[in-house]
Amino acid sequence: MNPNLLIDQHKESIFSTYKDLHDLAEPSWKEKMTSAYIAKRLGNAGFVVQTFPHHYGLIAEIPGSSKEVVAIRADLDALVQEVDGELKAHHSCGHDAHCTMVLHAALAIASSGIKPNRTIRFIFQPAEETGKGALQMIEDGALEGVRYLFGIHVRPDFEVPYQKAAPVIMHGSAATIKGTIKGQQAHAARPQDGINAIEVAALLITKMKRIELNTEVSHSIKMTQLRVENEASNVIPETADFTIDLRSQTDEVMAELEEQFNNIAHAVMVESGAEINYQIDFFVPAATKDQEAINIVKQAIVNTLSENNLISECISHGGEDFHFYAKQAPGITATMVGLGCGMKYGLHHPKMTFQNDALIYGTKILIHAILISMNEN
Repeated sequence: MNPNLLIDQHKESIFSTYKDLHDLAEPSWKEKMTSAYIAKRLGNAGFVVQTFPHHYGLIAEIPGSSKEVVAIRADLDALVQEVDGELKAHHSCGHDAHCTMVLHAALAIASSGIKPNRTIRFIFQPAEETGKGALQMIEDGALEGVRYLFGIHVRPDFEVPYQKAAPVIMHGSAATIKGTIKGQQAHAARPQDGINAIEVAALLITKMKRIELNTEVSHSIKMTQLRVENEASNVIPETADFTIDLRSQTDEVMAELEEQFNNIAHAVMVESGAEINYQIDFFVPAATKDQEAINIVKQAIVNTLSENNLISECISHGGEDFHFYAKQAPGITATMVGLGCGMKYGLHHPKMTFQNDALIYGTKILIHAILISMNEN
């Protein structure tokens, strides 16, 4: 039976799955119940599910007649954010939707009786929000034999309108620098005897704002956190912890930003006499275009929605660790679907919502992409 017809027949089950996963929200590396829920659903459908002893990612396959693999990836984790005054794990980035679509694509294809010529692999990845989950799955062999890889991400309306989809999301590169400034304490009445960690941080900020790169590629660098644990108001603070957020639409410009920060940190240490220690705490690479993968997903979108509902590309200034898969294994053909879904409030907003029927056509797009990759009709 056509798997897309099965999707139409199981709409209510898909909506129920989404609600279940939304309510299970768990933070990065702690997706125990989410992973168990998906593993149980797959196991009940006859899949052999591969799990891992040191994290909650999992893999399931429909074996094919060749060793080449068509893979679909979903992300398991939720954000930790304040929701109605309570700090908790909460799905406002759409990972619950992504898992729902990939799970039901797997269930529909398995139920359809299709005998694929390539193995179909379903990858449920932990810890996307840390930028380290994809790398962990790669280390654990998720890309072995993979020829094609597809991901999907719900998008706000200003990027991809409702009931439309893009065959590629051009995410930017994102990085976080965590560091500590070590100055020298002194009495506030004698500031000349100390090195004020707050003033050193201010000098860092001033110099970062003066960065000018010779490029038209969008980029930014800014301090987003500054913490000084100094209970006495009459003491010059000695220590400050800081966070720097870096963004760029290309990896090359990101490398320039990092080099500029290194130069600035050195200059500030010389000028202030403070010690500054720091390291890159988070990094995800920018997306690159794979035309073969894009063409496959274009056809999948047209087959599902129509040519009029096809958007050429989705440009996003956010980051996504999906792009590590292509960076680490340049031989694979990979892209991520940008799914218009009538989103309200936007990604990472605690009140983010979207039109649930997007789960239906998003799942169908994934199924079409799989079938086209196998030269199935």
